[in-house]
Amino acid sequence: MLQQNLIDNSLHDVHETVDTTKPRKGIKRFLAYIGPAYLVSVGYMDPGNWATDLQGGAQFGYKLIWILLMSNLMALLLQGLSARLGIVRRRDLAQANRETYPPLVNFCLYVLAEIAIAACDLAEVLGMALGIHLLTGLPLIWGVGITVLDTFLLLWLQSFGIRKMEAFIIVLVLIIGGSFLIEIFLVKPVIGDVMTGFIPTKLNKEALYIAVGIIGATVMPHNLYLHSALVQTRKIGNDKVSIKKAIKFNLIDSTIALNAAFFVNAAILVLAASAFFTTGHSNVAKIEDAHELLAPLLGTKLAPILFAVALIAAGQSSTITGTLAGQIVMEGYLKLRINPLLRRLITRLLAIIPAVLVILIYGDAKIDALLVFSQVILSVQLGFAVIPLIHFVSDKKEMGEFAIKPLTKIASWLVAAVLIYLNVNNLVEQSIEVFKSPGMVGWKIAIILFGIFFIWLFIMMTFLPLVKRRKEKASVRIHGNTQILSNLAVKPVTKIAVALDFSTSDEKLIAYALSQGTKATSYVLIHVVESASARYLGEQTDDEETRIDKERLQSYVEQMQAMGYTVSASIGYRNRVREIVRMTKESEAGLLVMGAHRHSGLKDYLFGETIEAVRHELDIPALIVNV
Repeated sequence: MLQQNLIDNSLHDVHETVDTTKPRKGIKRFLAYIGPAYLVSVGYMDPGNWATDLQGGAQFGYKLIWILLMSNLMALLLQGLSARLGIVRRRDLAQANRETYPPLVNFCLYVLAEIAIAACDLAEVLGMALGIHLLTGLPLIWGVGITVLDTFLLLWLQSFGIRKMEAFIIVLVLIIGGSFLIEIFLVKPVIGDVMTGFIPTKLNKEALYIAVGIIGATVMPHNLYLHSALVQTRKIGNDKVSIKKAIKFNLIDSTIALNAAFFVNAAILVLAASAFFTTGHSNVAKIEDAHELLAPLLGTKLAPILFAVALIAAGQSSTITGTLAGQIVMEGYLKLRINPLLRRLITRLLAIIPAVLVILIYGDAKIDALLVFSQVILSVQLGFAVIPLIHFVSDKKEMGEFAIKPLTKIASWLVAAVLIYLNVNNLVEQSIEVFKSPGMVGWKIAIILFGIFFIWLFIMMTFLPLVKRRKEKASVRIHGNTQILSNLAVKPVTKIAVALDFSTSDEKLIAYALSQGTKATSYVLIHVVESASARYLGEQTDDEETRIDKERLQSYVEQMQAMGYTVSASIGYRNRVREIVRMTKESEAGLLVMGAHRHSGLKDYLFGETIEAVRHELDIPALIVNV
């Protein structure tokens, strides 16, 4: 595949590497689809969940189990929508956003997605460090440093392919689930008391804060990006039967995986409620305290060991999926593909810095508070991932007969409304506390500014797709008087410039260019190198991408010359718009042929849309080909 096309594919390294179209019988047909939901499910049992579940169980007993159940049902619905988007449109959520929203909105959504991933990674760093500390006694600050090394584990796993990575994750999930199955057997909860926790109850301010953290830790925004990409690792047929089968099997896969995650979360909360709340230790708010109390309360040293092992497994598995989500978000929104090791190190450092600062300034005492806070941050981001997702899977134009039905649409919007209400209610209560406090002028101004920003982004994100659809339906135009056609002569074009981007659309662009000329027409193929070194060094650059681009351009020239056409090539560097204009003018072309990819996102926000900018700089016709 060509480089540009690779970037267009979500998780291009493993895109469609598992072929489900091969003839299989019985359970093997289903097993080909098993895997993506398990990678997603580990995000629902990461160390951030532990902190919120432990605090919820220790402080409020079994009262918040219904919040866990509600969160799991929400997760099942939303992950099903995410998988549907990836299967039907073969686009992940970040790519769909980039193609729908204007550049500024996209940039804001991208930043929020990166913040969510950093918050998630913070929970994984702290969880891994805590697990290592509880198992070995190693200081937390050292454990945080050790978490950098898991970067190399991910790269090693990726070299074996997506199926091996999925198998590794499933083993970690089994370790977590098995550990808590034994823990529940040891704690022996009263089943009748546990069942009362499934009855919804009114929440006070403290319980609401924990509940929002539980929802944020369970229905994680980056998992919606992740699932829509992971289902694309399966190669499926383009016919309706194949798509329906893929949706069905992925729904079964998600149901099994997310119910396993619900069991783990419920087990942590029940363990905390049975071991701490019922014994008068409701002040247990730290994972470390819970670990220390398990042995004396349960009368066995096995319990704290299993607890620490499961915590390490949860942190490690979540780290892998968080990294994949980061790759999806960056490539989808920015069309920017960087070295996986560099991407992982940047994400990990963004998580390590606040963790190290908190440990150095406050010591170990604030670690669990930081964990819960990271999950509240995740919850705040949820609406900005959920609302676009609902829009996309409701769009009959893009989804066809696979657009969600009215009942599912109503349920989806109800879930979005509940999530937004809980988050807004929690944020308002927290903000009121700040405004009641004397001083803190800077924080108060920041809250007002962020409030205005979030309201603007919410309105744009929610209503812009509806406005666009309405405009598409409106076809009424007001015209002036009919013009008398008296001069239809056009001077023949003797030279045509063709702007190529080295994607699968090149052949189509060249074909359209040839259709505008004759054998006597000459053609100039132009391309702009936009690698990092080319932007800096210009014509002096000699990196691998530049060499490959020159070879491709020359290959096109030789192929067309062999067909009898007069063809030359021109290559530019740095700025795409300026170079296309320059090369077109220097070649004295009478027509420019360009492809329309409907670009949007950060690059367009900074540099402007290529086609519009080029068109206004040239005084010759431009043929825009939709590719």
